[in-house]
Amino acid sequence: MDDRDVLAQINRLAGEEHALFDVEARGEVTVEVRQRLRRLEIMLDQHWDLLRQRRALRAAGRDPDRARVRNETTVQGYRD
Repeated sequence: MDDRDVLAQINRLAGEEHALFDVEARGEVTVEVRQRLRRLEIMLDQHWDLLRQRRALRAAGRDPDRARVRNETTVQGYRD
């Protein structure tokens, strides 16, 4: 997966998230919608982290393909 692929995935996930925010704004929230929003938040954090890793590795003269998706606990810990 290269940077363009990661960004495309981020855009796809963000689009779905925004659509669900619209559902939420209309008061049509279900447990499933809330769960999906939470999962999207985590996946977006993971993809942004992956993109940052790739860029940092490239800037350090290393192979950006060594970057890996980190687990939920790790990326969610960045918010604290």
